[in-house]
Amino acid sequence: MVVDDRSYLFDFGPGVVRRAAAAAIRHNIPALEAKNLRTAFVTHLHSDHTAGFADLILTPAVLERDAPLEVYGPKGLKSMTAHILAAYKVDIGVRLHGGEPSMPRGYVVNAHEIRPGVIFRDPSVTIEAFSVKHGAFHEAFGFRIASHDGRTIVISGDTLPSDTVVEKCAACDVLVHEVYSQAGFRKRPPEWQRYHARYHTSTAELAALALKAKPKLLVLTHELIWSSNPEAMVAEIRAAGYTGALAFGSDLDVY
Repeated sequence: MVVDDRSYLFDFGPGVVRRAAAAAIRHNIPALEAKNLRTAFVTHLHSDHTAGFADLILTPAVLERDAPLEVYGPKGLKSMTAHILAAYKVDIGVRLHGGEPSMPRGYVVNAHEIRPGVIFRDPSVTIEAFSVKHGAFHEAFGFRIASHDGRTIVISGDTLPSDTVVEKCAACDVLVHEVYSQAGFRKRPPEWQRYHARYHTSTAELAALALKAKPKLLVLTHELIWSSNPEAMVAEIRAAGYTGALAFGSDLDVY
């Protein structure tokens, strides 16, 4: 998310730095250049949401980020950060002290383990974390971002259908919500059906949620398509009764 030339990154899966850089070039958004990735939030510690953390720490630092990386997320984030920095101790030492031009502040990571409530505020945004239910995770969060100009974005994170998401959106400008294909789900093996039913939100469930939340724009993310396709997933949501503005989120899209 970009507000007033500041970027705010939510989750950091594989390739996140390169995709941000590609978006910066395609859409002329300097805030998404690697050196400007300075503030990030993580919904939970599943690997598909965190496997790009080392890249987020190191690549922008190499590319002259001249500020610490501030990261906010659940318990376990500090330990993850410390272990990544330890794993790359030799690399960081050589880059800082081996003759390569470097900016030491860019290699500093401040990890903040959060609780529900307002967790971040600057002149551009106020960000609130709220708890969501994601299977066996004791801590998983969604985020409500209110910009200084009155716009509101809600990010569900990975979650079962949640009344809290409805409450936090309340006709928000954009709701970014995870989803899986109900048709594809029916073809999954029983053990996977049990898993996904505990961890995620179906197209039918999301349609019911969005009818209550009433976002100005619903953006699908973390789409579990399986044997379906994007058009069919959108059709499933429409068939379940949701008629509002809807987008199937893809890399490098801008809303």
